[in-house]
Amino acid sequence: MGSVVLRGIRKSYGAVEVIRGVDLEVIDGEFLVFVGPSGCGKSTTLRMIAGLESVTSGDILIDGQRANDVRPSDRGAAMVFQSYALYPHMTVAENMGFSLRMAGVSKQERQQQVGRIAEVLRMTELLDRFPKELSGGQRQRVAIGRAIVRKPKVFLFDEPLSNLDAALRVNMRIELSRLHKELGTTMIYVTHDQVEAMTMGSRIAVFNQGKVEQLGAPMALYNQPANEFVATFLGAPRINLIDRPAVDAAPAHQALWQLLAASASALAQRVALRPEHLTLAPAGQGIPATVVLAEHLGDVSILYLRVEGVSDLLNAKIATGHDAQCAAGQTVGLAPDPSWALAFGADGRLLTR
Repeated sequence: MGSVVLRGIRKSYGAVEVIRGVDLEVIDGEFLVFVGPSGCGKSTTLRMIAGLESVTSGDILIDGQRANDVRPSDRGAAMVFQSYALYPHMTVAENMGFSLRMAGVSKQERQQQVGRIAEVLRMTELLDRFPKELSGGQRQRVAIGRAIVRKPKVFLFDEPLSNLDAALRVNMRIELSRLHKELGTTMIYVTHDQVEAMTMGSRIAVFNQGKVEQLGAPMALYNQPANEFVATFLGAPRINLIDRPAVDAAPAHQALWQLLAASASALAQRVALRPEHLTLAPAGQGIPATVVLAEHLGDVSILYLRVEGVSDLLNAKIATGHDAQCAAGQTVGLAPDPSWALAFGADGRLLTR
């Protein structure tokens, strides 16, 4: 079992409160991702679960048992750090088996357990190497193996892939997802990378300023964000936000609002639309816009567009080959899909239709 429950968790450093009442339940066996901008409190919350930070108020329960005053080594949680934290003078095998050695496990049993974990992580051939002889991805595997060998109830990952290059991060995401399926152990993973959050987590907790803004399945949060913060944080390019126009606003701004807010509540102060739902209209049709920048990425093109009267640039994601010849300064027509529009009230919260 590896359930984790946080009840009213708060953390203060002197007069500065950094965690402001977090309540959530991590289901046994799930892969939960904490995501949010730097300084939002996600890593501090993870460290409190691990026992590396004290709790100012509230309770942490691991498998139903209050863990606030339990030593980190006795909580049944194993943490994998961003920095790997390997012993440079030890081989891979010695690093992985260190906790077993400290627990008095025999050399033969240590070798057997380390060997089994090395096979799972596909790193048997690395066991006799030292950390300096490994790549970043290999070092991260060793750090993960050192955590697995302890047979914890809960794995805690604190931005473990942030030091790797883009291609290696993709490979490690695949490996971690595979590992979770094989082990079936509860995993809590901290990242500021929304791609990691969307692709790895069975659920996502979006943190902002020391609290959880929304908790749910990745696509549920993407399609039905609770508020503007969640809507703008998830998704790249970011979601388009259009303010309610003034009476004397530019005709293009008014036309865009009327189209997107047609079925929204009269309380709507802002509407939002994902870039993939903002396409180009046939020549001479749609809402007029000027291309400020066109990024042709191969499979898709990202257009950054100026609509008269709208304060922010709009983002459109279109399939390459459809209108890949768009260039800066060109005038185009936009054809937004209003069925995907989201409406937000003055408080920034999502309005239901």
